[in-house]
Amino acid sequence: MEKFDAIVVGAGTAGCIAAKTIAESGLKVCLIEKSSREHVGEKICGDAIGEHHLTFLGLEKPTSGELEAKIDGMKIYSPDENTVFTVADEDFKGYILNRPLFGKWLLKKADEKGAQIQDNMNFRAPIIEKSTVVGISAKNMKTGQISELRSKVVIDATGYFGMIRKQLPNAFGIDQKIDNEDVEACYREIRQLKNESEDTRYCEIYLSQTSSPGGYTWIFPKGGARVNVGIGALMRKTGYPNPKDQLYSTAFKKPLFKDSTVITGGAWFDPVRRPLDNMVGNGIAIIGDAASLVNPIHGGGIGPSMLSGHFAGKQIIDALNKGEPTKEALWGYNKTYMDTYGKKQGALDIFKIFLLSCSDDDLNYGMNQKLMTEDDLLKASMGDDFHLNITETAKRIFKGIRRVGFLNKLHLTVTMMRELRAHYDTYPTTPNGFEPWRDQTVQLIAQARKKFIE
Repeated sequence: MEKFDAIVVGAGTAGCIAAKTIAESGLKVCLIEKSSREHVGEKICGDAIGEHHLTFLGLEKPTSGELEAKIDGMKIYSPDENTVFTVADEDFKGYILNRPLFGKWLLKKADEKGAQIQDNMNFRAPIIEKSTVVGISAKNMKTGQISELRSKVVIDATGYFGMIRKQLPNAFGIDQKIDNEDVEACYREIRQLKNESEDTRYCEIYLSQTSSPGGYTWIFPKGGARVNVGIGALMRKTGYPNPKDQLYSTAFKKPLFKDSTVITGGAWFDPVRRPLDNMVGNGIAIIGDAASLVNPIHGGGIGPSMLSGHFAGKQIIDALNKGEPTKEALWGYNKTYMDTYGKKQGALDIFKIFLLSCSDDDLNYGMNQKLMTEDDLLKASMGDDFHLNITETAKRIFKGIRRVGFLNKLHLTVTMMRELRAHYDTYPTTPNGFEPWRDQTVQLIAQARKKFIE
């Protein structure tokens, strides 16, 4: 039986970067993918990536059609569309991808570094011995043969469904389930327009609790008079609208889409919450969407997924060079991610909960009166600290129209985001002390839900 240093399950953006990172160190890596090579990268998503992620990872810009449009920032529309915030910053400059070509480009990177790629292999179950993941079983989709693959460490890069994560025993201390209230149901189409839109430099996001409760509608330019257009709605306990129906009854009523045609379309799910509190165990690491590494506000997950593959790969290399990939040896991946992107996601979880509590009237008023400026919104969307532009005049207006409660929620949101960021700064450097930290995290999120939406 062939044995590997690492097995990566899932050849998405996270999995390919993890396989590439580990393989280029000289370790023996197997990358398992359910689809065939020619279908790698065919995922339903918004297709946007910040340029800074490519720079951080040391990746050159692909030049064979993988990048379809250059983006300078975002335009965010109030529910009544009377106010538009233009958010232009280095963190929001980037590209709209040809997702299939980009996926194959990343796969080629892993292949060139020596990762052994086994496509048409459907993951079945982790192999666990002595409280350690030591491999996987998988079924060859062409022959029907079931085989066991052994390794020192396994990486779950299976996306939202977290196929390995869900089968881990509770003793691993890794959350198996993501609550529906932290998941957006999304529907997206690539549309060919009759005419190119006037401004193709910005992605457009439309806020509306009526058409996209807990989410938003997006229109992203792809060049050649094509757009990526979709809608996401949070899967709340009280029910949520069908996103495809909502897209057709709202966005497609815009003059922009008159006489447009569908190139392709599809639905998927997005975990929009803080990262898993713990993403490692003995012989196992969770990355990408499987670890809920998606921005809770704008739903972007390609960049964070790639970062997680890089961070996890580096930590696995270090662990294997020093000894066994125990939970303790892999813990640095947790710490690195939480210190960089994780604490931003945590703070944004609070901001998401606040937005859920807002009516369209609240959002219209807050944006129209510039209670949050473009700079505030930029910082908020990054999970950074920001200050609200609330003047005495605004306070009197709020009081006159009985919006004092909304004003207080804004103040409370800023305070709670700041508190959660400070809490993430105390993420333990080892598994010791993790349980109290996680209990405090759960408590802070619960407090936000209770104050805003329960």
